[in-house]
Amino acid sequence: MSMNLKETIILKLDEVRTASRTLVTLTDSTINEVLLDLAGRIAPNAAAILEANRSDLERMERSSPMYDRLLLNEKRLEGIAADIRNVASLPSPLDMTLEERTLENGLRLRKASVPMGVIGIIYEARPNVTFDVFALSLKSGNATVLKGGSDADASNRAIVELIHSVLSDHNLSPDTLYLLPSEREAATVMMGAVGKIDMIIPRGSQALINHVRNTAKVPVIETGAGIVHTYFDKCGELEMGKEIVLNAKTRRPSVCNALDTLIIHSERLGDLSELCRPLAEHQVIIFADERAYLSLLASYPEQLLQHAEPEHFGTEFLSLKLSVKTVDTLDDALEHIAAYSSQHSEAVITEDPAVKAEFFKRVDAAVVYANTSTAFTDGAQFGLGAEIGISTQKLHARGPMALRELTTYKWMIEGDGQTRPA
Repeated sequence: MSMNLKETIILKLDEVRTASRTLVTLTDSTINEVLLDLAGRIAPNAAAILEANRSDLERMERSSPMYDRLLLNEKRLEGIAADIRNVASLPSPLDMTLEERTLENGLRLRKASVPMGVIGIIYEARPNVTFDVFALSLKSGNATVLKGGSDADASNRAIVELIHSVLSDHNLSPDTLYLLPSEREAATVMMGAVGKIDMIIPRGSQALINHVRNTAKVPVIETGAGIVHTYFDKCGELEMGKEIVLNAKTRRPSVCNALDTLIIHSERLGDLSELCRPLAEHQVIIFADERAYLSLLASYPEQLLQHAEPEHFGTEFLSLKLSVKTVDTLDDALEHIAAYSSQHSEAVITEDPAVKAEFFKRVDAAVVYANTSTAFTDGAQFGLGAEIGISTQKLHARGPMALRELTTYKWMIEGDGQTRPA
């Protein structure tokens, strides 16, 4: 690695740390003014952002699962602006009293939420993340270090240029947001920046997440891949099931909350053709186990139906592909989910309250659904304004991570001259 590159990054990280210390002095109204200004400038600067995005798209195969994630258009930019406004409208997560009491010796203890400090994000071809992370980080009083993928470098730099312009116009340091150089070596420096970055969140493929978890010396929060199941129970309602499965699989197949495996109770195999019929209209390729394959053979388009192989279970497809698993009991469904789940989002379709209760109790995932689509696993959909990622781990944060998950806390103790006895 070039020492010049490493030294340049380390010096810049020191400047980001300095900028982070000034953020705690800002009022929530000042932060909201910055965010609303940014949201208002997205449309007037859309042409420049979309032109940069087009240059990135030209380098990517349209058939790539990442293409849709990389794509920006006017509608998506409008949605991003709306999310930023939502973040601005939310209560500040800072200085919230989490615990308060007075000890027998008269010491007054208060535990209150405070910023993390400097948050690092390593992500792939998702330029919307650049906006989302900045908005959530600023609202929670944090400075941000970004390492985007080379596939989206032009898009990210156009977005960061706009954000820096807004920060400067509000007399805030552009070092509040730092986009690392596109070289892969920059990520190595970032992951080893102990004392300069407080937390790293990887967003992207399982390979990226594994690499960051195994390499970083800085604490990591995993936002794992979404290997998502929906179990259609023997008491599932067919019309409801059709709509849920269609939405979960085809709404945006390239995102982490999209359905990967449909599990069906063997007593409902007679309804499988009807359950999957809308999927054929979207050209969804189905990898079916033997019993499901025989049930679909006469009705599902031949060119879209294949025999399932072992690797088709436990796979995040990120495309219009779906595996189907047949089970004989609820326990079988739960065992399959436990074996293959990434603990992201799991769903059951059933009219049996006992099955629903058992599913909620026994499925180990960040988000568990009954009779609705897994597509709702999203910070904005949860009323959080936006999200910085979907955590699949259990320490500190789980599920959609938004403002509160970007804070830690400190104890503040007031006394009247008390001293501790020997």
